[in-house]
Amino acid sequence: MTEEPIGAGRTAVVTGASSGIGAATARRLAKDGFDVVCAARRTDRIEALANEIGGRAITLDVTSSDSVAALAAAVQRCSLLVNSAGGAVGLEPIADTDPADWQTMYDTNVLGILRVTQALLPALIASGDGHVIVIGSTAGHIVYEGGAGYTAAKHAVAAVVETLRLELCGQPVRVTEVAPGMVHTEEFSLVRFRGNAEKASRVYEGVEEPLTADDVADAVAWCATRPRHVNVDLLVVKPLAQAAQYKVHRTS
Repeated sequence: MTEEPIGAGRTAVVTGASSGIGAATARRLAKDGFDVVCAARRTDRIEALANEIGGRAITLDVTSSDSVAALAAAVQRCSLLVNSAGGAVGLEPIADTDPADWQTMYDTNVLGILRVTQALLPALIASGDGHVIVIGSTAGHIVYEGGAGYTAAKHAVAAVVETLRLELCGQPVRVTEVAPGMVHTEEFSLVRFRGNAEKASRVYEGVEEPLTADDVADAVAWCATRPRHVNVDLLVVKPLAQAAQYKVHRTS
């Protein structure tokens, strides 16, 4: 007798699914038997991904309340929400940074999580076995020069996760933060450095094995597939080469 996939019968919504950790997570959850809703701004990418994994594509801008409301209206059942949409902009010191960059990061990383979680919470509770997983960052637990805008946003994300867990105590919804360290994806550093590929590549220079998006997706799937009475509060995942945000072993 073939054993049923562990995610069978459960619907997962993954934001930021057009690339990187979000796309890898959607693929992994589909492999584990979840019905996956791929949600992101780039419709062509999420439609291709949904076709690949047998999921659904819903265009989503987490900074738009109307877009989030449309997502909630289209998703009648949801037992797992993976908030993966986010990102960093700039690496300037506080003295020189543009407040607009901070606003962009806060709106995407923090308010985006608020909007989507708030909209899908009734469905998550109604499922009887809900789970909110937020892709945070080690930047939400430590600071570094030039990173104040991003670390401030990710510290806020960590606070949102911890507060949500307190507020949902007694409800059938688990709340988890997965906090990756150095992850080499195709877009994160490129976006941070405003398309400067040379600067983006230097972030990973000499690091033989940074994390991949698949590594983080594996961590998300592990948290999502624990027994329903088991809540993983915080899972920090770093490559072996990274002892801390400021201490990374480089071969060159």
